[in-house]
Parts: sequence; C-alpha cells; structure tokens
Amino acid sequence: MHTDDEEPVDPLNTPFARMGGEERVKALTERFYDLMDLEPSYAALRAAHGPDLTNARQRLFMFLCGWLGGPNYYIEQHGHPRLRMRHMPFAIGILERDQWLACMDQAMGETGVPTDLRERLKNSFFQTADWMRNQSV
Repeated sequence: MHTDDEEPVDPLNTPFARMGGEERVKALTERFYDLMDLEPSYAALRAAHGPDLTNARQRLFMFLCGWLGGPNYYIEQHGHPRLRMRHMPFAIGILERDQWLACMDQAMGETGVPTDLRERLKNSFFQTADWMRNQSV
C-alpha cells in the first residue's frame, strides 16, 4: 500500500522484471559463482568463500531476487539480510570488493543484462560492496 506522495512500484518495470525474472537472476548467480571458480583473476574472492559454494549460490540468488524487485525469498527464509553483519567474519578489503564487482560485471555481461540496467546495477553494487569492506586495504 502506498501513500499519495509515493510513486507506486510498477512490478513490470523492476530490475527483476527487466532482467527476465527468476530464471535470469538464477543464470546470473550461477555464472557469477562459475566465474569465481574458473577465473584466476578472482582467486582472492574465491578463497574467501570456502570450499563449497552451494550455500552461497542459493543465498545470493534469494537475496538478488528481492533486492531487484522480485520475490523476497531471502527475507522469508532468513529474515533481514543484515549484509554487513553477516559478512563481518570475512576479511573484505579493496581487493575482494574489486574482484566481486568485476566478477559480477562479467557475469552480467555474459548473461545479457541490458546495458542501461547493467550500468545502474554496477553503481548500486559498488555502493553496497564498498560499504561491506571491513579492511582498510
């Protein structure tokens, strides 16, 4: 429900819908973690995730669905994301931030995220990833 001074959200014009819905968010998430496993340039990022990416894949998919304007699977199953708190046990510095952003950008490019949306998401991802840093370098 919205008040008169709020713009109603058009569910057909969310980033989630523009990307192609759940199937495309799943493809993006899978490609992101596949690249992390395959590309040596993401080695520090991969090392921070431990040996099994199954849980990380599922959680990022659920989070991105809701964050992009689709179903709130993450909140339904795990409550508020509390991103910074949940990532505190991991050393996240500039290198990890930059590798995460590069990996996500590559995944968005390879999964066909529309160029204008990709640019918008890159800015949002940067703000969030930079806020997640808990190391000065």
